[in-house]
Amino acid sequence: MAQIQIEVNGRPYAVGCEDGQEAHLHELARMFDRQVRHVSADMGQLGDTRLFLMGALLLADELADAKARLNSLQAEVARLQAERARFESRAVAALESAAKRIEKLASDDLAA
Repeated sequence: MAQIQIEVNGRPYAVGCEDGQEAHLHELARMFDRQVRHVSADMGQLGDTRLFLMGALLLADELADAKARLNSLQAEVARLQAERARFESRAVAALESAAKRIEKLASDDLAA
């Protein structure tokens, strides 16, 4: 288990993470630090607990919005896939119908 040092709102914190996850955890800490600093700039200097709570709530709100957009996009992809399947089915039926007509025309010409 790796130990890394992150900084949130100008204060260092030692945290543990799985080996190989250090860079990812640093990026997450930078995201959280931006939120905490944003809250601090908007609301003034509050206690760390309150700043962290507000920062976490803002990130949770962004996550909820992202999940809602993802669900909407997944529904749209499913709708488009179903529509594509319907179009493909119609195209196959049209090609089969055209092939039958061509075969009939060819057999009529041979019979004549």
